[in-house]
Amino acid sequence: MGIQTIFERTEKKYIITVKQRRQLLEKIREYIKADEYGESTVCSLYFDTDDYRLIRNSIEKPIYKEKLRLRSYFTPKQTSNVFLELKKKYNGVVYKRRQTLEYSTAMDYVNDGIMPNDSQIMREIDWAMHFYNGLKPQMFIAYDRTAFYSKTDFNLRITFDKNVRFRTDNLELSKGSYGERILSPDMCIMEIKALKAMPMWLTNALNELKIFPGSFSKYGTAYATVTQRNMNGGRYCA
Repeated sequence: MGIQTIFERTEKKYIITVKQRRQLLEKIREYIKADEYGESTVCSLYFDTDDYRLIRNSIEKPIYKEKLRLRSYFTPKQTSNVFLELKKKYNGVVYKRRQTLEYSTAMDYVNDGIMPNDSQIMREIDWAMHFYNGLKPQMFIAYDRTAFYSKTDFNLRITFDKNVRFRTDNLELSKGSYGERILSPDMCIMEIKALKAMPMWLTNALNELKIFPGSFSKYGTAYATVTQRNMNGGRYCA
């Protein structure tokens, strides 16, 4: 299967315990299959202005919001493929544009504005970079993800993210996935991503386990942690 470059789907988040994750997977195991890559470490550089315009807007939960990030699924080398992504959300529907680049090429664009190609997706990303004037890497976020797909609908995807961590220095994907934890070890973030309504087998399992949608922005939580710390004179806030 080729690399998907354009996404349009709904995404629902759930903040659940590790025990709930285990119980849910037991209930739906006959309907799903594990992602072929197993557990991966998702690493992202989030771009923002010096006054964090993008994440401040996102926290206010507007009807439309967007994010720009550079993502990999491991610590990349200079020749590794990474993904430059423009993610938009309008009225609950997520639209994502993804450009695959070698890491060194992506960093040439990020640091020096050197366009890697003239594709439609790259032009959209570049337009957003210039529209916000001064976007640059502001936050590194990583987490360990396991993913599953429906056996009958490949567009239905269920992911579980744990060990969510961030840093505001060494803002390069090649520096490793270390960072400060912002999620309890006994909790994880589940996301259900779909093009259409959830199947009954999944809805029933969620209802039986009393698992309900919640709100958790990894970038937003990291930003709030840093902001609170700055307000307290740089002291750590538990």
